[in-house]
Amino acid sequence: MDALKKKVFEFWDEAACGERLYLTASEGRNAFDEHESVRYKLEPYIPEFAGFDKAAGKRVLEIGVGLGADHKRFAEAGAILTGVDLTPRAVSQTSRRLELYGLKSDLSVADAERLSFPDNSFDVVYSWGVIHHSPDPESAVREIFRVLVPGGEARIMIYHKLSIVGFALWIRYALLTLRPFTSLGDIYGKYLESPGTRAFTVQEGKQLFKDFGSVEIRTVLTHGDLLASAAGQRHEGIFLNVARAVWPRRIIRTFFRMFGLFMLVTARK
Repeated sequence: MDALKKKVFEFWDEAACGERLYLTASEGRNAFDEHESVRYKLEPYIPEFAGFDKAAGKRVLEIGVGLGADHKRFAEAGAILTGVDLTPRAVSQTSRRLELYGLKSDLSVADAERLSFPDNSFDVVYSWGVIHHSPDPESAVREIFRVLVPGGEARIMIYHKLSIVGFALWIRYALLTLRPFTSLGDIYGKYLESPGTRAFTVQEGKQLFKDFGSVEIRTVLTHGDLLASAAGQRHEGIFLNVARAVWPRRIIRTFFRMFGLFMLVTARK
């Protein structure tokens, strides 16, 4: 494991995405239920994008299972389900979640840049907010393409570079520290979640998935862009408290909808 990937591994193996917010007290069904409820309230576009209701009987691979909320939905829908994550912690949490609900999946620790599955193994590959943390997302996308059957579909969320979140982080960590020439790429890599995190313009997203036969991309405003949730706890302090109090949410929703953090990519092989 190279140095950057080791840092990414250590960051996410310390706590899976959302774990500190929802599973600090216990790992029983109540905690998982709370996490699931809040997740889909804050990110209501996930179910339609993921296509849970169309997954029955399909061979589905999820890359980056995290706490397993989406994985549970695929399992409940009747998918022939496989899940991988870089960290044992995420695999353990997702295994525990499925066990509590009597659901099954083939779960394992794996590197998205080097999947062990044969070519043409899956009808759907799904990944929500994961491959932009990889030191080499281009290799991860090539692997997604390889393991999909012809006609198969990749549904991938990656971060959008020209986002309200990115601009807010730039103000805090570049402009207010008298480093205005710091690039957005550096800001994402240093201050948004794990070290080296990438974000992409829409054109860069299209280039990332250039080998696919068709690619549809849209961006969505998030609770992070609107400062409407507890997300962003890494940056707690007076700046974030003041920003939450004065944030122009109505103006952002009306005039800046195209500057959302989440880029939803649907790509067909």
